[in-house]
Amino acid sequence: MNLRIIAGTFGGRTIASPDGTKTHPMSERVRNAMFNSLGEVVQGIAVLDAFAGTGALGIEAISRGATHATFIERDRIAQKVLAENVKLLKITEKTKIIKASVSSWIDTYDGPKFDLIFADPPYHDMQFSTVTKLMGLLKPGALMVLSRPGRSESPTVPGVVVVDNRGYGDAVLTYFRLDDKAE
Repeated sequence: MNLRIIAGTFGGRTIASPDGTKTHPMSERVRNAMFNSLGEVVQGIAVLDAFAGTGALGIEAISRGATHATFIERDRIAQKVLAENVKLLKITEKTKIIKASVSSWIDTYDGPKFDLIFADPPYHDMQFSTVTKLMGLLKPGALMVLSRPGRSESPTVPGVVVVDNRGYGDAVLTYFRLDDKAE
């Protein structure tokens, strides 16, 4: 199965997606709505694509002007597809692929914080404890977008506020912002 990059430098190009049910790529409609709502926010920033799968979210961000994307993916087949997608688009120098679970990576990460985090965990295993830890990697004023099933709850963390919830069929995008005054 192929996914289409919607807009930007790579708009209209397709990237590969693994067969099977281990990954659930965000639909083109939901991705388009999310990036339209983010607007110019992605210009010139570093993004983290947690639970990356195909890398569609980070690649779309680079296509729309992000300077760097870090991808975290634990599934070997998805890692291979992601690496092929990055190579195909010739964006290796703008990316870093972490071959680990988000949970194990976050426990050892001590690098810079991120301007924008995409969290799209498997719907059958939302890993809210890991998702809440991801919020600790936001720069003050930065955003995290969580894709979750519409029937699920949204995690909460002191100092991180929900600024938007948008439903698309059985998917909900929850936008979190780290308070500007947070350390």
